Amino acid sequence: MTANGWLQFAVFSLVLLVTVRPVGIYLERVLEGGRTWLDPLLRPVERLIYRLCGVNAEAEMSWREYAFAVLGLSAVSMVFTYAIERLQFYLPWNPQHLANVGTDLAFNTAASFTTNTNWQFYTPESTMSYLTEMLGLATHNFWSAAVGIVVAVALVRGIKRTNSSTIGNFWVDLTRTTLYILVPACVLYALLLVGQGVPQNLHAYTAAHTLEGATQTIGQGPVASQEAIKMLGTNGGGFFNANSAHPYENPTPFSNFLEMLSIFIIPAGLTYMLGRMTGSPGHGWAVFAAMFALFTAGFATAYWAESHPYSAIRGATQTATATLPTGNYEGKEVRFGIADSALFADITTDASCGAVNGMHDSFTPLGGMVPLANIMLGEVVFGGVGAGLYGMLIFVVLSVFIAGLMVGRTPEYLGKKIESFDVKMAMLYTLIFTFIVLVFTAIFVLLPNVGLGTTSNAGPHGFSEVLYAFTSGAGNNGSAFAGLGPNWWWNIAMGFDMLIGRFLMMVPVLALAGNLAQKKSVPPSPGTFPVNTTLFSVLLVGVVLIVGALTFFPALSLGPILEHLLLKSGQLF
Repeated sequence: MTANGWLQFAVFSLVLLVTVRPVGIYLERVLEGGRTWLDPLLRPVERLIYRLCGVNAEAEMSWREYAFAVLGLSAVSMVFTYAIERLQFYLPWNPQHLANVGTDLAFNTAASFTTNTNWQFYTPESTMSYLTEMLGLATHNFWSAAVGIVVAVALVRGIKRTNSSTIGNFWVDLTRTTLYILVPACVLYALLLVGQGVPQNLHAYTAAHTLEGATQTIGQGPVASQEAIKMLGTNGGGFFNANSAHPYENPTPFSNFLEMLSIFIIPAGLTYMLGRMTGSPGHGWAVFAAMFALFTAGFATAYWAESHPYSAIRGATQTATATLPTGNYEGKEVRFGIADSALFADITTDASCGAVNGMHDSFTPLGGMVPLANIMLGEVVFGGVGAGLYGMLIFVVLSVFIAGLMVGRTPEYLGKKIESFDVKMAMLYTLIFTFIVLVFTAIFVLLPNVGLGTTSNAGPHGFSEVLYAFTSGAGNNGSAFAGLGPNWWWNIAMGFDMLIGRFLMMVPVLALAGNLAQKKSVPPSPGTFPVNTTLFSVLLVGVVLIVGALTFFPALSLGPILEHLLLKSGQLF
């Protein structure tokens, strides 16, 4: 651990903090129909979209109608992407003449990008054509990101409104999020990346001839545009197999910093939007503080672990790293180093992004446990665009409920009484995630020819690879410990793992939003637990950690914790 590493963390944190308020204000204006500086240009486009699609922008939806629209759009767009993959050989913009994607892999990939997961059981540059990347996958990056944001806003509206049977209009929210937030930001972002050296073209791959006489194929294509929404929408799927470790996706220190910042910038801004929309700015900052505390703890743990490798690892790698400072450099880009690799890994798994600039599989057991634990907490540490906020608000409801039990009063949250239905929806949300992760992992561990038999490592590390895969899928993250041998069983199981983790968990969120919107507002009383204080932030952090520990600690004990103890005794896996 070095002063330079901590300085990088401090600079990132300061820049993130500076962006929270302006981004939050802009998000609130867009999603509540206020005026923005883009109105003269985009209002006519917005109205045209409504006319062409037959949308009545003035009509609002109940939570059931909102949920049906979310599920309907996602189902149709998933079929659309599946069809493009299956037909890509016959479609244009395929200069490499790549074959049609197989049925099970096409299902897995369509489910992955529909759910904002971007899990990739394939090598992108040798599997997906330019048309598939742009029309099938990149469009999903916009839609899935927008869906996450609007579901979070619907929940915040449910908290804000009183005696209301509606929580907004999904089609209006989706259009405004895409048109006013994601598209303009990604255009600017892509131009910045092109300026850093990221390719943006439709050329065929380049055949380079080496000095030894060999031929090397150098991939390229519309990388910058894909990279922009990949990071800003917390999608994570790389244009190249090496993802953000590839110099065409992440060529410079500035692009690396920009990519990390872009993962957090919208999720962090949503906390300020929460405070503005509910009329309690202090509550927004309290939620931000809880998220930031968990983020800091994760980075400190990962950075410490990667800076202090085990003696067995030092002995195996001391020749290769003789000129480098002490630390675990396996699986890391030397140009980013240990600090930036640990920071990137913490950020990408705090959010449901999944982009990587180093291999999590090559981290030390405790260093690798940080990304895994981040996802197991529900990716509520800023989290994915939208998904992080509504996931954390589930824990807010549970925290308020626990606080109410402590004083023997009906829990209240920003003027709304938290009753049995609200707690049931919050618990259903947390139990669905736990159930699918642990059940899928148990099944694949017990089927050796399907699960553990396809891993590249034995012992607890092999178990961690399986556990990480289903945790990442259910959490819609998309990063991996790798080492898995993809087959039909993995493709299908991971597809359903991702779909359940996204959409079955959204329904309780929208049901909670609808129920809260119907309630009347009650004035605070002496027994009301304030949700804008440091004490509330501490309670919220405690609830997140306790729920995560109670549900997943036994599984972690069989994986990274056991591997850590065995490595200390000199046993490698």
